[in-house]
Amino acid sequence: MTTNSLFPLGHISATPNALAYLAQHNLTPIPFLRRHQQGDWGCVPAEDANANNEALHNEGRLLSSYTVGDGKVWLITEADRSATTLLLPDDY
Repeated sequence: MTTNSLFPLGHISATPNALAYLAQHNLTPIPFLRRHQQGDWGCVPAEDANANNEALHNEGRLLSSYTVGDGKVWLITEADRSATTLLLPDDY
């Protein structure tokens, strides 16, 4: 996943709940990982989007939130870019 990548994802993992939720909606994690890595933070509040944009330069944690069905899936990349996790808000 290098097309227009703003940062490395590191080790990619997902919670079983998030994978099951995406499967229920006939979706895979790949499009969400791409959006996250390209700086499309999804439906986060403006202050979180601004924090993400600053974190790109200051090595802070990155959080994206995407609407899927009646719920949301989150992607969190650690500040050191060592790992990215796909999860549901209830998994946090």
